[in-house]
Amino acid sequence: MYKCRFSTSRQTLTWVPDSFFSSLLSGRISTLKDETGAIFIDRDPSLFAPILNFLRTKELHPRSIDVHLLMHEAEFYGITPLVRKLQLCDELDRSSCGNVLFNGYLPPPGTQQTLSTETKFSTILDRQHVSERLILCPISDPGMVRIICGHHNWIAVAYAQFVVCYRVKESTGWQQVFTSPRLDWVIDRVALNAKVMGGSLGDNDKMVAVASGTEIILWAICPDGNGNEIGVFSLHVPVEALFFVGNQLIATSHTGKVGVWNAVTKHWQNQDVVPINSYDTAGSFLILGCNNGSIYYIDVQKFPLRMKDNDLLVTELYRDPSEDAITALSVYLTPKTSDSGNWIEIAYGTSSGTVRVIVQHPETVGSGPQLFQTFSVHRSPVTKIMLSEKHLISVCADNNHVRTWTVTRFRGMISTQPGSTPLTSFKILSLDDIDGHGGCAAGTEIGPYGERDEQQVFIQRVVPDTDKLYVRLSSNGKRVCEVRSVDGTSITAFVVHECEGSSRIGSRPRRYLFSGHSNGSIQMWDLTTAMEIAGKVDIKALGGPTEEELLELLDQCDLALTRTPDMSPAASLTHSSRNSMCRYTHLQFYTLKLHAYTITHTVKILQ
Repeated sequence: MYKCRFSTSRQTLTWVPDSFFSSLLSGRISTLKDETGAIFIDRDPSLFAPILNFLRTKELHPRSIDVHLLMHEAEFYGITPLVRKLQLCDELDRSSCGNVLFNGYLPPPGTQQTLSTETKFSTILDRQHVSERLILCPISDPGMVRIICGHHNWIAVAYAQFVVCYRVKESTGWQQVFTSPRLDWVIDRVALNAKVMGGSLGDNDKMVAVASGTEIILWAICPDGNGNEIGVFSLHVPVEALFFVGNQLIATSHTGKVGVWNAVTKHWQNQDVVPINSYDTAGSFLILGCNNGSIYYIDVQKFPLRMKDNDLLVTELYRDPSEDAITALSVYLTPKTSDSGNWIEIAYGTSSGTVRVIVQHPETVGSGPQLFQTFSVHRSPVTKIMLSEKHLISVCADNNHVRTWTVTRFRGMISTQPGSTPLTSFKILSLDDIDGHGGCAAGTEIGPYGERDEQQVFIQRVVPDTDKLYVRLSSNGKRVCEVRSVDGTSITAFVVHECEGSSRIGSRPRRYLFSGHSNGSIQMWDLTTAMEIAGKVDIKALGGPTEEELLELLDQCDLALTRTPDMSPAASLTHSSRNSMCRYTHLQFYTLKLHAYTITHTVKILQ
């Protein structure tokens, strides 16, 4: 501990009315004095010096100071003129219109009249029995955004008790087209199908589904924006993943339940399987990674053919040599190399931390996949995995520790010459709120996001109550950009989604980051432009948050009320719903060891 002494006059300290100093010297705040009569103030003297200089000269030299730190001190002392000047300095690089990456703002659903429903489920005798009362109710306060998912040129935004769908057109931009009835339970999962092909619903219809607990409700959205309830279904166990495979709605639970709704038969069916830890899709196939070390597949298009047996056709595809639980799964379909089908490649991670790649030749479909490579680099369970055209990416439960490899291909197929080589290792630190005030776990998945034939990205939200996100390349962890809420509100959900291009010749799809906020708004960021800019500059020195940025973010939250993601086996996140089977073990506490010292100062006031 060391002390600094400052000498000044009463007039200098008190010319700003209603400040800390006017209250201190008038006796409204108790004082502590040393043997010389100097008043002791327990604040940082390095920041007090420019504040005292401003009180003396009314001048400010922001280039020599940290504007954020000084503004915090000025607010503490109540020096209003200084606070205003510092706010203007801080706002030079910030705008409510955002920076060059900011692409749009959707305000919270407002005062329009919407249907509200009070729904009670009776699942003892008839799981689809619904009694409901519809009333008109304005959305006065939608609350925070819980989940965002996208499909083609649509997004679905889930709030606590209703879901809103938006559609984008080149001529009109984003427009709200559907608002669900208000439900009397909290939405945990959402799935969107904006391109229903064939079937009895018609090519122009869209579908959106939400789940809470064990129940699922499904709507069809007509071209005019009106929604018709298709049905309410029950999985009988908590729904932990909800997504579409073609026109089929799929719900899964780690307990070993799979529910399927078929658009042709309009039939809902539950199937018991082995406890599920992970999943992915490949065409019409649902691939399941299970607790017994096996990978199973279900052809959901053939589902109606098995209706007489009241059973889904569940087939074992592969069994892990060590029979470890399959905790993460990613399927990659290469371009067709023969008339007999695709070369199928599957990367998976296990509860022991092992990463394996298995492949199946088109000519040897009947013999099943063969083990191709094994990596034993993780010491914690693998929680996410992604096999793409150029990279293999795995994430484990140790604070989202990421390992990446380059993948060598020959004519589109994975090759052993020279084979997969290690690329990099990094972490995506992300703390979650214990009480859920920071958002829903299904709405804040780190990724990776993006098409498998392009560079993919992670999205890092370091602390629950923050207005900042870091976009990082999934292959090497380098920072592409950071985005900051244009209205200062906390970010409670996010997703990366690629929207289709216009009908103009040469137009290509563009990738966007959608962020949902505590006030119910949606903000959009152009990641295609961000990737192009990052490709033109040297980003090798930038990764995730720097130590200074990290400490600044951690100062914004109470670490005792946060947790680090531990075990969350999930899909490969290629599904538009991007819901995962998220589970957390007991709270783990991590101590940040910081070198610090105590600074105090005393002020000698000259009468």
